[in-house]
Amino acid sequence: MLEEDDGVPLYSSKSSIDMKKVQTYIATLLIVSTSYLALSEDVLRAQDQDIVAVAAASPKFTTLVAALKAAGLVETLKGPGPFTVFAPTDKAFEKLPKGTLEDLLKPENKEKLTAILTHHVVAGKLLAADLKTGPIKSVGGPNLEIKAHDGKVKVSGSKVVTADIAASNGVIHAIDAVILE
Repeated sequence: MLEEDDGVPLYSSKSSIDMKKVQTYIATLLIVSTSYLALSEDVLRAQDQDIVAVAAASPKFTTLVAALKAAGLVETLKGPGPFTVFAPTDKAFEKLPKGTLEDLLKPENKEKLTAILTHHVVAGKLLAADLKTGPIKSVGGPNLEIKAHDGKVKVSGSKVVTADIAASNGVIHAIDAVILE
């Protein structure tokens, strides 16, 4: 047994420390710190990517990205912004009546598709905490109706399912429906 100068043991084989608990604690710290670093890396990477790149990197926005390309809005949403995009997920597009999406993606319907997509975009960077109940002007013209209550946000009847997805030129809020009004 090792002792300090005053006779107090520094280490004893009869220690009351449960080594299993120490190992579990250390393993938990490693997992948490690794997860935090990975998350931080993802956030930093997103801050270097514009809205289109962030959406394109996500498997839940493939239909939106295809629609942005068909409407010719990719370059606009790669621009300096800032923009807030209420982005319908692929599941949101699946809720449209059969044939609607296919029809909208036709070249002859580019103007209508552009109007629908720009109705999902607001000038400025508005995080979920910034959204208050009331109307907000979309870049497409008509107002969006925001309802914020108890930390939940709805946009013209669609629910925000994932908020505050960071991009270098704004923010994306994933929504569960395509806003057609």
